[in-house]
Amino acid sequence: MSQDVIEAERKERWKERPGGRGTARAGRGGRAWRPAPSVLVAALLLLLAGSVVVSVSIGQVDVPVRDSARVLLHELTGIGGPGDPMFMDVVWNIRLPRVLLAAVVGAGLALCGTVMQATLQNPLADPFVLGISSGASLGAAFAILTGFGAAGAVGAVAGLGVPFWAFIGALAAAALVLGVGGAGSRTSPVKLILAGTAVNALCGAASSALVYFADSAEGVRSVTFWSMGSLASAEWATLPAVSTVVLIATAFFLFRSRVLNALLMGDEAAVTLGIDPGPHRRIHLVLAAVVTGMLVATCGIIGFVGLIVPHVVRSAIGPDHRGLLPVAVLSGALFLIWADVVARVVVPNAELPIGIVTSVLGAPLFLHMLIRKEYGFGDK
Repeated sequence: MSQDVIEAERKERWKERPGGRGTARAGRGGRAWRPAPSVLVAALLLLLAGSVVVSVSIGQVDVPVRDSARVLLHELTGIGGPGDPMFMDVVWNIRLPRVLLAAVVGAGLALCGTVMQATLQNPLADPFVLGISSGASLGAAFAILTGFGAAGAVGAVAGLGVPFWAFIGALAAAALVLGVGGAGSRTSPVKLILAGTAVNALCGAASSALVYFADSAEGVRSVTFWSMGSLASAEWATLPAVSTVVLIATAFFLFRSRVLNALLMGDEAAVTLGIDPGPHRRIHLVLAAVVTGMLVATCGIIGFVGLIVPHVVRSAIGPDHRGLLPVAVLSGALFLIWADVVARVVVPNAELPIGIVTSVLGAPLFLHMLIRKEYGFGDK
């Protein structure tokens, strides 16, 4: 084969590779166009800004979008008047912190889901695959039902209470999984997933035992509500720490897109490309565990975001993480903002746990993708 033919073939593959400019993918009836990731990122940023303005207007007390925009413009830039004092309090002090927390949590869960699916080479991996959810539940149940999360108790270390113990439980479970997964021989994705399954079952049993023997009906109700996720505790003071962790993790993984692409193709392919999967896998999983533990400790367990969002985005733009990561992060933020809106308004004068909403919205969409085969993972 001549050099010209080889070069032509290489250019053709580059044009059709996932995430490339002017990409295309095979579909029913021919080739389907894929939008460039940069275009999607710009569109999602605009949509995210608009969603923030609209979502702070929706709730048990409706606020006109114009008044919400006026409040936000005045508070952020000092331009114009503050408007109605009641609207300002509702929009700025109550709803905006909650909407921003939803965006940060959704972005973090989507980021961790994308990273873990590539790192573990498993399309069913999500942020809770390392036992993080069950470990956090065990820590929270322990704090709530034993009183260690109460003010003035040991659990109120650094004033964190229940979130502190949930974070400790999440990290302890993840550490146990990583320790078991790396014991005896080389760490492999299969061992890590099996270890995560075992730790999930163990921590889940311990949490159930605490609830079963608890004598506080209010405590049991608190544990149940926390385990289904909620953003009701959002306030300005909770945003800086969570936002910083998610931003740092996002920047870190964006610079490691090449490594994630190599890991997604399998260990043999990664080694061929000069990448040792073991150290990179441990770094990715530890950082994903820290991010997920922080998110779970802040708002409880919110499922399906880290599982479904990466698949939806991957089906749209392909598996190249240079485009997949930023689009998935923004899509996760959008998804959780609107899921929280549904949680706030679907039940009159009450709030539905957001974990229920994400599952109700995510499960049918995931099943639809499986039936229509509108998903992509690795080279499949």
